[in-house]
Amino acid sequence: MNPFVSPRPASCLALLLTSLAWLAPAHAADWSDALKARVAQIDQATPGQLGVYVKRLDNGETMRFEADRPWYLASSAKLPVAIALLQEVEKNKIKLSDKLVLKETDKVDGSGAVVWQKNGTSYTVDSLLKRMLMDSDNTAANMLIRTIGEDTLNDYARDYLGRKGFEKITDFTAVRYDVYAEIHTDARKLSNMDLVRAAAAPLGPKRFDTLVRTMGVDKAAVRVKTIDEAYARYYAKGANTATLEGYGGMLEQLVRGKLLSAEHMKLLYTDLKFDTYDAYRLEAGLPRTVKFIHKTGTQMHRACHMGVIDPQDGGRAAIVVATCAEGLDEHAEAGRAFEQIGRAITQTMLTER
Repeated sequence: MNPFVSPRPASCLALLLTSLAWLAPAHAADWSDALKARVAQIDQATPGQLGVYVKRLDNGETMRFEADRPWYLASSAKLPVAIALLQEVEKNKIKLSDKLVLKETDKVDGSGAVVWQKNGTSYTVDSLLKRMLMDSDNTAANMLIRTIGEDTLNDYARDYLGRKGFEKITDFTAVRYDVYAEIHTDARKLSNMDLVRAAAAPLGPKRFDTLVRTMGVDKAAVRVKTIDEAYARYYAKGANTATLEGYGGMLEQLVRGKLLSAEHMKLLYTDLKFDTYDAYRLEAGLPRTVKFIHKTGTQMHRACHMGVIDPQDGGRAAIVVATCAEGLDEHAEAGRAFEQIGRAITQTMLTER
């Protein structure tokens, strides 16, 4: 070709299209590589370990950081409970207007006010759903799990979360019994209100001493020396865990309309705080201009924050985010790390929103 002769328009167009084809994957790599590098920096600066899964639903691009191993879900397990409940509603096995009666065996410590109500108090299913998600009420969750049935719940949850890294979801009383039985098997003899009263003692040596005293066992007979050790042994058994990839897959199915009808998606989005802004954990690092449905989870040395940015319109421009942390202070340290992850997502993915 004569270098002094301008190339024909067709040749220029072909060159432009070829350049654009190479630019597209480079752009995809830019955000995911940049986010992964930032997450690695946050992980390095944070005690314990972080796991993060992020997926753009407009094009399927994904960033994974320790996302294919099991993570303890804590109260983020309440979202699969909610989805299972609403699927039972859609099968006409449960009605949102049904009234459930509070039993002594439903009561457990944690967020929410249902635990303090009299036995025999009745609640509609939809009011318990709201309390479970918006207030993270453990007793409300227990009532709904009892109504669904644990076997039915876990059949659903395996479909949503996948089998890798998932064993089962239990009710929240079982979590307490399973942890405290690592101290002494007599923990299983404690009443529900014994568990609630014991939780008034701060988590640590005072909680440990309170439990030993309430069980009425000699300290020489206990199996572990600290509450931290009891929780560590409980976590090693694998209940109430899932991979972040599996949890993210459930969120993707949800916003794409594959799990629930439009009516029940709207109800669930409201209870997942679609219309509110809390400036908490991930959300504190996200711009106020985006919508965010989400559920958090917190337990000793464990924390999670799971959600979907801009889930509306069938997830057309949605970004799925699933993140957990372990081996750190579950409040302050986890909160800072999640806020930093939210800010990293904003800087690498949301500059135009």
